[in-house]
Amino acid sequence: MGLLDGKVALITGAARGIGKAIALKFAEEGADVAFTDLVINEAAEQTVAELEAFGHKVKAYASNAASFEETHAVVEEIQKEFGRIDILVNNAGITKDGLMLRMSEQQWDAVLTVNLKSAFNFIHALTPVMARQRSGCIISMSSVVGVSGNAGQCNYSASKAGLIGLTKSIAKEMGPRGIRANCIAPGFIISDMTAALPDDVREQWVKTIPLRRGGTPEDVAKVALFLASDLSAYVSGQVIHCCGGMNC
Repeated sequence: MGLLDGKVALITGAARGIGKAIALKFAEEGADVAFTDLVINEAAEQTVAELEAFGHKVKAYASNAASFEETHAVVEEIQKEFGRIDILVNNAGITKDGLMLRMSEQQWDAVLTVNLKSAFNFIHALTPVMARQRSGCIISMSSVVGVSGNAGQCNYSASKAGLIGLTKSIAKEMGPRGIRANCIAPGFIISDMTAALPDDVREQWVKTIPLRRGGTPEDVAKVALFLASDLSAYVSGQVIHCCGGMNC
């Protein structure tokens, strides 16, 4: 028996990184998995193959999470294909870092649109589905910088802080319908995004972490599993930090 037997999970931006790790963990625990990415390329197809190895239903969808129209269309398609949607993980995100003095309007708009508006799009499309089911779980990927801020990441920090406010509001609005909403706030997670940082920056960052290591996508996936399962049946409106003590 898996913790997510009989559940259907929809994960955005799951072709790689944290989203892929969450998809794999959910499939391992019995969930059918639908995931979206901007394009379904070789990496996405590889993810599908790895997920199918668990013996559950899997399908990848090409969709722009930042588009209201595309999001509603893909949610309708997934609901028809899978019959229901029990879990939503808002994972799609990008960075376009820079100091405020040099930040362009395009950098600001792109990050807020992909990171924050995409979550609105999917929650807007899915809450009627979950309300009819009288159950549902929404997990949004925030960040420690959404709580504490970070120089050079005003746009990213603002988008991740916005997810926290959105999550807490949805938890209050939709709780009476049996829908839970929570955030995960990862710290320094080893991924393609952090791999692009200079070595000295990564080393300095690790020194600020009490556990003295960066996290892994699997570390975050385990927290997501807890929040998606009945183990957290009375947890809603919360921000769970997965940061090795970095933000304690």
